[in-house]
Amino acid sequence: MTRDELTGWVDRYEQAWRTAGTELLADLFSSDATYRMSPFEDEVRGLGAIADMWEAEREGPEEVFTMQAEVVTVEGDTGVVRAEVAYGAPTSMLYRDLWVVRLDEQGRCFHFEEWPFWPGRPRSAG
Repeated sequence: MTRDELTGWVDRYEQAWRTAGTELLADLFSSDATYRMSPFEDEVRGLGAIADMWEAEREGPEEVFTMQAEVVTVEGDTGVVRAEVAYGAPTSMLYRDLWVVRLDEQGRCFHFEEWPFWPGRPRSAG
């Protein structure tokens, strides 16, 4: 994977989130991909399960948000992306996220893991 390939994948990910339905997910994820919404949550496995999770998590194509993403690093088939997402206008929810993305030879993700952070939440449980 190259930085440009990962940047293109992130752009398609955002477009898929903004598009009604889940048909675009087949271009983003392999049929047996895993998706973990945070490091300690159970992973979702398979394209159908990822599609169900997406529909449950988003408001739909009219959802108002801005997203800024930057590729941090790429090594082999694995890349890390720093993303900031602001929902609403005015912003009602903001978070920063690290994504660990692994792409196969066709440029589809077979492993996706989020590390989300929200303002005002502690760094540790202690």
